[in-house]
Amino acid sequence: MEKVIDIEDRIPTLKQRRKKRTNRKFIVLILLFFLVLAVLLYFQSPYSDIKSITVNGAQLADEQYYLEASTLAPGKSMWGFTVKDVEQALLKDKWVQEAHVKRKWLRGVTIDIKEWKKVAYLAGDGTYYPLLENGKKFEQAGDNIPIDAPVFIGITGEKTINKLVEQLARLKPEVLALISQVNTNSNEANPNAVKLYMNDGYEVRAVIPTLADKLNYYPSIVAQIADLEKGVIDLEVGSYYRPFNEEYNKVSIDMVDNPDEQVDNPDENAVDQEVNEDEQQETE
Repeated sequence: MEKVIDIEDRIPTLKQRRKKRTNRKFIVLILLFFLVLAVLLYFQSPYSDIKSITVNGAQLADEQYYLEASTLAPGKSMWGFTVKDVEQALLKDKWVQEAHVKRKWLRGVTIDIKEWKKVAYLAGDGTYYPLLENGKKFEQAGDNIPIDAPVFIGITGEKTINKLVEQLARLKPEVLALISQVNTNSNEANPNAVKLYMNDGYEVRAVIPTLADKLNYYPSIVAQIADLEKGVIDLEVGSYYRPFNEEYNKVSIDMVDNPDEQVDNPDENAVDQEVNEDEQQETE
């Protein structure tokens, strides 16, 4: 026969369970209250403001410029902006390729900028304007003679400049670093002809449409003529090499059409070529 438990014996246990559930609810409510209070106090306190902003990747423009463009500043709310809006504001500049904004912990912001690569400078009015690989000109010019990219001298026309910049952007970094100056060498027969002065002492003549394809072989060409004196490397049609003393004394020397083949003996391929006095002084 089952033992029957009187309801009066069960009441203390039921009361104890109800009391525990009530206590738990009360504790949860208290914790939520203090959490909301802490959040409100945080947003009302200086601890919710930006303390520091770090800008990485600034080269063309300085860090202060990007800080102003972002509209962020120490003292402003950490949560008063959206990351996407700030990134879009930074991307408005034509020299900015990528922009990434991140909140760092509770009081820091990091701005990572990737600028378009600088491939040349355009000389004009005694100043030098950086030309970027996207074909745009960076308008903030500098007075000092640049040494980290080639300088365009006498190159005019937006289309011509853009085509030349596009070709330079396709060069291997080690080849681009060897170019000191790019001058126009155009004439009625060949308006795309250019003359490049290299940091290692050679002069290269080429045409804009095939500049990158041919000039990327420059190291192998120089390796073939390293034992000879400095001179002119002509890449306009084939591949020819002429020592300066013979080029500017109306003599030219053919080089092999294929830069990977051996250079012909200069004495076997001499042909007369006229060079004006001004060009001789420029090269010297």
